[in-house]
Amino acid sequence: MKEWLTGRNPVYESLRAKRRHFFNLLVQQDLRIEGRLKDSVEFAQQYKVPVRMANKQQMAQIDKHSQGIALEASAYPYAALEDLIKYSETQEEPPFFLLLDLIQDPQNLGSLLRTAELMHVHGVIIPSSQAAQVTPSVVNASSGATEHLLIAQYNLVQAIERLKQMDLWVYGLDADETAKTPEKLGMKGGVAIVVGNEGEGLRSLVRKNCDEIMRLPQYGKIDSLNAAVAGSIALYLARQARTGI
Repeated sequence: MKEWLTGRNPVYESLRAKRRHFFNLLVQQDLRIEGRLKDSVEFAQQYKVPVRMANKQQMAQIDKHSQGIALEASAYPYAALEDLIKYSETQEEPPFFLLLDLIQDPQNLGSLLRTAELMHVHGVIIPSSQAAQVTPSVVNASSGATEHLLIAQYNLVQAIERLKQMDLWVYGLDADETAKTPEKLGMKGGVAIVVGNEGEGLRSLVRKNCDEIMRLPQYGKIDSLNAAVAGSIALYLARQARTGI
């Protein structure tokens, strides 16, 4: 299966990561080949991927917001859960995972994956159905971070059971007033953070299998945080806690 990736950063990061097969690179003919455009063209030439010039109308047929570049590539290469675990075991720090429980919005998924890559999460686990998957729009929303992450499609409850064998703590995010705030939780060791659905939060069975439920303190007047924002803050706090290891 082939798909078109667009946007200067997503195309560049996909070519740089070299985890997909590439078939064609289209560049808008009236643009100066510089910056990320130039880098992507050089990668394509290095990999012997055909580079073709296209007019603005042709680019718009693929994506009206292509930023003048489009890469025809194979579908996103999901990893196996055990690949994530093996990778984590090679890192010189305790395990660090992100689990996403039925995130629906591609923009939210992309934002969370971008933060996960920046915080050096060892792997991300998403359900294989009923949730947003890694599509070109998600790659774009993540600014290409997807191309450097190991992402597995797996049953979340089973994944939690497997991860617990790695001697880590699983923290589910929830706005419940009875949940503990980050400073009351020890996030210096192995950690898996679970972010729930935008509307319903964590499913009951997923929540039940978490070791602790964590809430983020709120000081303003609105009653909740966007799932992507809450998850990103939690990942940042976990990464900050790990700097003291």
